[in-house]
Amino acid sequence: MVQGTFGYLDPEYMQTNQLTEKSDVYSFRVVLVELLTGKKALSYDRPEEERNLASYFLSTLKQGRLCQILDDNNICEGNSEQLIAVSMLVRRCLHVKGEDRPRMKEVAMELEGLRLSARHSWEQTEPYAEEKESLLSVEMNTLANGEGNSGFDSIRDHITLPMGGAR
Repeated sequence: MVQGTFGYLDPEYMQTNQLTEKSDVYSFRVVLVELLTGKKALSYDRPEEERNLASYFLSTLKQGRLCQILDDNNICEGNSEQLIAVSMLVRRCLHVKGEDRPRMKEVAMELEGLRLSARHSWEQTEPYAEEKESLLSVEMNTLANGEGNSGFDSIRDHITLPMGGAR
């Protein structure tokens, strides 16, 4: 019997009923796609070709229409390189065969590298980076404490905006 949430399940698990370390990579990629697009992993309210977000994301990426699927809040000047890099990482995590996917440690290291490079470029181009980071931290704390619109927004903002003091 298959257990898990459709839309997040590793395709190999669906066939073999066996989880591997690469199963988590597949599921994690769905979360990344949700953050990039602002859409749910599975929705029957969307047209048939868009119901499975992972498949739709790959199709859109393959057709060179990445900006069409990204959440408007993620599209802004100066972050297109990071969005493309994350999208390429997601594509590697979406391989149907687990052996073709990166290990979770590799995914984490690549995301950390992107975070650090984004922070470095932000600090170099922003004359008031410290003040801006401080203001953003206050705003993030307000959202995280439930004073903002929703918990999802605070998570998305935390992940898409590099913050100081990370582990």
